[in-house]
Amino acid sequence: MTFVDRFDTIPLPTGRQAQRTQKVKKIIAENAEIFTKMGNIKKISIGVIGVGHLGEKHAQTLAKIDQAHLVGVCDTDEIKGCKIANTLGVAFFKDYRLLLDKVQAVIIAVPTKEHYSIAHQTLKQGCHALIEKPITNNLKQAEELIRLSKRKHLILQVGHIERFNNAFKAVCDIVKEPKFIECHRLSPFPARSLDIGVVADLMIHDIDLILDLVKSEVTYIDAVGINVLTPLEDIANVRLRFKNGCIANLTASRISDEAMRKFRIFLKNAYISVDYKNNRATMYRKEDNKIVREEISIDEKSPLQDELEAFLESIIQNKPPLVSGQEAKQALDLAIKIQEKISDYIKTNR
Repeated sequence: MTFVDRFDTIPLPTGRQAQRTQKVKKIIAENAEIFTKMGNIKKISIGVIGVGHLGEKHAQTLAKIDQAHLVGVCDTDEIKGCKIANTLGVAFFKDYRLLLDKVQAVIIAVPTKEHYSIAHQTLKQGCHALIEKPITNNLKQAEELIRLSKRKHLILQVGHIERFNNAFKAVCDIVKEPKFIECHRLSPFPARSLDIGVVADLMIHDIDLILDLVKSEVTYIDAVGINVLTPLEDIANVRLRFKNGCIANLTASRISDEAMRKFRIFLKNAYISVDYKNNRATMYRKEDNKIVREEISIDEKSPLQDELEAFLESIIQNKPPLVSGQEAKQALDLAIKIQEKISDYIKTNR
């Protein structure tokens, strides 16, 4: 029985109250589709595995989303995990496998080296999964998770959150056949995600965006990088050439003084500048032999909330996620090739 059907069974009182009730029923009848959706909102029981810097944000955001029923959180740090669980009014689980027994889906926000083992068990137990990027440490693990999710008919989404960035979404419909792309993603030293280098930590965001925009095979990679504060590369610069002729330059650093997240796209007759940090996008185009500047309208919605709502919607409607395991694997594949080029560079320049 729908929301409208349930309301229609309410007996009408007499007098002026009956008139008011009749008016309300008329409004509901005129907006039946909206009210039916309101009455039929399906909640997905969900948990968060790993409540560090990013996992905590996932849990806080899920607690505010109508389609989510946040059951609990899990972390190896029991003190921190319990504190977050108590703040949100949910259960704490020291063992993630106990959480899997009580939910339909989980967010996996643990160190990359643990992605495969936890995601594999999650899918094996029949739970949908959103794994933070990168999907896994290697392609073989990624392929296994993709196969398992398909076999189990489960949603496997990967947290390439920049796909949900409002500035990026605003320019997606404008960008057709990009000729040249330049990306700068710089940040101060994070003291986290140190089990991976800056390519898998930061640059992979732009790798995913570029692959989504260009939609062509990479034919040439030139990459350099150095390690400064960790055994892995902390600064990297890459030049990519695509089969369709597009060129992309990417720079990533996790030891910069200030954060910068800029994405510049050159088209045949236009240039688009995207500033993720300040949520701005500007287009410069040629018109009557002049350069015209145009600010692109940007939505203010939280990218993280958008990402989580999209994940839940994929589960509810049983539709492919915006960032599938296969797309995440393609980004990982290119990231690994870039890392190999950087490794060769470091060895020959010692």
